[in-house]
Amino acid sequence: MQPQHFLLFLSLPFLLPGSGQTQRTFPSPSSLPAELQVYRLLQTSLFNDSSAEVFAVALLGDVAIYVMDPADWSIHYRWPWARQAASEGDVVKIKSHWKLFMRNMIQYVRELAHKMQVDYPLVIQIHAGCVLHPNGTSWGFIDVGEGGEDLIAFKMEKKQWEPQQQSLFADLVNESLNSKKAITGLLEHILSISCPSHVLSLCSYGKATLERQVPPVATVFARTPSPAQLLLVCRVTGFYPQPISVTWLRDGQEVPPGPELNTSAILPNADLTYQLRSILVVAPQDGHSYACRVRHRSLGSRSLLIPWENHSSSPTISIVIAVLLLVVAAYAMAIWWWKRRKGEEAT
Repeated sequence: MQPQHFLLFLSLPFLLPGSGQTQRTFPSPSSLPAELQVYRLLQTSLFNDSSAEVFAVALLGDVAIYVMDPADWSIHYRWPWARQAASEGDVVKIKSHWKLFMRNMIQYVRELAHKMQVDYPLVIQIHAGCVLHPNGTSWGFIDVGEGGEDLIAFKMEKKQWEPQQQSLFADLVNESLNSKKAITGLLEHILSISCPSHVLSLCSYGKATLERQVPPVATVFARTPSPAQLLLVCRVTGFYPQPISVTWLRDGQEVPPGPELNTSAILPNADLTYQLRSILVVAPQDGHSYACRVRHRSLGSRSLLIPWENHSSSPTISIVIAVLLLVVAAYAMAIWWWKRRKGEEAT
């Protein structure tokens, strides 16, 4: 087997843990995950003239399952149930193949870089995994990138690799990986059978973690960048899972998308929850009422509705009251002084 094919063969057991098992029959639809599940391996390799650094993590959805220690290429389980799910395969063989794959991958990339006279630093990225649908159907994928651009990809429907850019480097790698049909068949089996089977194991052992729900906390406040402009800010944080709907209501009617409405991307919190902000630009004292509406899976059929309370008139009222009190106090002082003066004159 040529080095590049040997490299691919050794990489497959860890790309999709559990691939060392024999073919398994999927359970009945009632025991399948209720939602679409995506298993991904993300690997980034940075090559310099005399060194190479490799970073890798495997995720199910947005939950990190396995992490590779770049110092010794050992695999660390982020959850106890992830270790249980992986114990259904030959973990020792997987780790052994993974380290052997790492050594051969580094050697293979260096040989290709030397042959193609590619300049360092060289960054190689691998994105591999599978998607399992609630009805039991699935599809797998392997994408390879170089320097942040797509290089080659494995097409399940065609059972072959295809270049993703017009370059001699992409053509060379593509030709070398397609030359062995046995490897292509192995890829198809792992992506269509082994990976979905492993996803089911992960969903079974990690059900409590993967299906946890944390309700959002929302607040509404205002900013005034200029006298003619008012920014209403709806801050939503602490929610899990990620899908969420945040909309603004004007007089009870939903504000349609437009230049005055800006919602940020969903960002992670340190406690493994998420946050975002939605900003609505309005004119000060425009006479309308506004509210921020939040919908999330953890709320069920309910939704959070946070109205914006316009306190812009409060300072004016306070000033008026203060002035009136001063006037009353001055008037009372004047009367007291006048009576005292009259009393002194009478005496």
